[in-house]
Amino acid sequence: MPRAEQVTDVCTDHGEGPVWDSGAARLRWVDLLRGDVLGWAPGELAVSRQRVSTVAAAVRPRVGGGLVVAVERGFALTDPETAEVTTLEPLWDDESVRMNDGGCDRQGRFYCGSMAYDETPGRGSLYRLDPDGTTRTVLTGVTVSNGIAWNADGDTVYYIDSPTRRVDAFDVDPGTGRFSARRTVVHVAAEHGVPDGLALDVDGGLWVALWGGGAVHRYTPEGVLDEVIDVGPSQVTACAFGGPDLTDLYITTSRQGIAQDAQPTAGALFHCRPGIAGLPTAAFAG
Repeated sequence: MPRAEQVTDVCTDHGEGPVWDSGAARLRWVDLLRGDVLGWAPGELAVSRQRVSTVAAAVRPRVGGGLVVAVERGFALTDPETAEVTTLEPLWDDESVRMNDGGCDRQGRFYCGSMAYDETPGRGSLYRLDPDGTTRTVLTGVTVSNGIAWNADGDTVYYIDSPTRRVDAFDVDPGTGRFSARRTVVHVAAEHGVPDGLALDVDGGLWVALWGGGAVHRYTPEGVLDEVIDVGPSQVTACAFGGPDLTDLYITTSRQGIAQDAQPTAGALFHCRPGIAGLPTAAFAG
C-alpha cells in the first residue's frame, strides 16, 4: 500500500480544506477551529499563518488576487494588496451551527456547507456565494457537509454529507448552478472510516479522505475502490492535487480529540505522488 510522507511539522489542531493556489504556487489550507488560513510551498521550512476569524472552514483563491474564506456563519474576502479581511453579512444567527467545507464550481461560484457543532442530524445546509456577492441556499437537511468537487466540464458535482458514508453525484446546469438528479456513486464501508474531503483526477477518479481510516481512497467513476494511500494519523480530513503539473497529492490531518501523547504526526501536512494528475481547482470569480 503506498504511503504518504509528512512534509511539515505539526501545524494545525484541525487541518482541513487544502487547495493549490496556482497563481501564488502555494498550497493553502485552514486550521479550522483556530480561524487561521495557512500557506506553504515545496521547499519552504515555515508555514505561513493568517487569522481571519474565529472559524476558517474553507479557502479558495480569488481570480483577481486575495482569498475567499468560509467563516463561522458566512463568508469573508481578503484584499490582494493588504490581506485585510472583509467579513460579509452572516447567513444565520444560530451560534450552534458553523461552516465546514467548500469549493468553487467551474464558473467561479463558491459553495460551502454547514453543520451543527454537536452534529445534530439535518441542521446543516449547502450555501453558494456568487461573484456579485449574493448568496443562496442550495441544499438543506445536511448533517456534516464535507467534500465537494466538480468534473472537468462542470456539469457534474460530487458531494459528501459525511454521516451518510456516501459520495453522491448531481447533474449541474453550468449556467444557473442548479443541482438535480442526485445519485450515489460511492458507499464507504464502516471499517474504512468516514468520508471527509474530496478531490478529482483527470481520469474522473475520486480521491476521498477518510476520517478515522488513516488513509485516502481512490474510487473509479463507477465507484470501485482501486487505490489506497496510507497516511498514518487516523483523522485524515481532505486532499488536493497541486504542484506545477498537479501530480502532487497533499493531505491534511487533524489532532481533534487525540490524546497529547498519541499520534505525534497528527495535524501535519502529508504528500505523495500517485502517478496521475488532478483537475485544476477553480478560483472564486468575485
